[in-house]
Amino acid sequence: MSYSIDTKCIQSGYQPKNGQPRTLPICQSTTYQYDDADALGLLFDLKADGHMYTRISNPTVAAVEEKIADLEGGVGAMLTSSGQAATFLAVFNICSAGQNFIAMNNIYGGSINLFSVTMARMGIEVRYINDQMTDEEVEALFDENTRLVFGETIANPALSVLDIRRYAAIAHRHGVPLLVDNTFATPCLCRPFDFGADIVTHSTSKYMDGHANVLGGCIVDGGCFDWAASGKFPELTQPDESYHGVVYTEAFGRAAFITKARVQLLRDFGATPMPMGAYLLNLGLETMALRVQRHSENALAVARFLEKQEKVLWVNYPKLPGNAYYHLAEEYLPKGASGVVSFGVQGGRKAAMHLMNSLKLARIVVHVADARTSVLHPASTTHRQLTDEQLAEAGIGPEFIRFSVGIEDVSDIIADLQQALEQL
Repeated sequence: MSYSIDTKCIQSGYQPKNGQPRTLPICQSTTYQYDDADALGLLFDLKADGHMYTRISNPTVAAVEEKIADLEGGVGAMLTSSGQAATFLAVFNICSAGQNFIAMNNIYGGSINLFSVTMARMGIEVRYINDQMTDEEVEALFDENTRLVFGETIANPALSVLDIRRYAAIAHRHGVPLLVDNTFATPCLCRPFDFGADIVTHSTSKYMDGHANVLGGCIVDGGCFDWAASGKFPELTQPDESYHGVVYTEAFGRAAFITKARVQLLRDFGATPMPMGAYLLNLGLETMALRVQRHSENALAVARFLEKQEKVLWVNYPKLPGNAYYHLAEEYLPKGASGVVSFGVQGGRKAAMHLMNSLKLARIVVHVADARTSVLHPASTTHRQLTDEQLAEAGIGPEFIRFSVGIEDVSDIIADLQQALEQL
């Protein structure tokens, strides 16, 4: 049967057989026993299915990976120890020293640091674009060494909405994939593969987990990109000598990208999720559809409230009519735009800090997108390493406040904002 995404959040992934536990078991083991040495050898040659070592795969982790792949509509998924690890491994899987990739300039500050500093030290260049550029201006940055395009469905914290169809078309004209970080939207609000994206990543620590209990990330392979067509991806189309010459596109077909990421990069970098972490993530996934709906409803109500406040200079939420991304939000996010609202207050940085210190229900934390309402000043925290120029490009001024609306009663959230604004 074909189920709705709400049902898949609960039912996909783990499928118990007769007499097995009804809920996902925690296989808290690093190793697996085999009666036949040849059977284990086949696993190491990638010629049989099974688990050889938990650094590469684990039954509990695999069940959650299967659920997320089903939710996104991909052919396979791989959990990682953090969202940052997922972003790095997804890019590094097809990008090597001397090559480059294109990325939006208003993405998460941690991703900018990863791309501009750490990956630059590895000889990989990032070329930033913005959504005000014409197709011609974007395409002028491509060359024979460009390997992918990267963006976020809803940018953190700029809250711009990615025109997925547009950038997928641009990427595909140059024979490279579009990689989309779908953390804020989740597959409950947007499935990028439906609009032409090829690879999706998540920080599962956000809405997927929903309770700020466990770090995690995920890469999902859409399975539709033709890795052989452009001749740009020998990592996937030529023999991997670390596995006796296996050719991923020949041996694993549509799942070539995600298989290589697992058996080569997860093997070598060890950015592995723990079984207990996957179990906790699955608990969050089971209620994700309900929570994301509530987050979106509450955030829209908060945004409408803030729009009417004299001490608020501006409010940014994609589902507000008049927002620069409203029409894209209607196209890609018809069910809602998740729970993050950004706004600025009169008085700049000092006023922003004072308002945050005056909040009682909302708490100041270096996190976003969980069940509890939280608040942060990005210029002083998550984006602190960015230059003034980079902050301006990301739309982050000194008055900028990122407000992550939780699933509490929205009247309590608004009352908290009201009393804090009155103290400015």
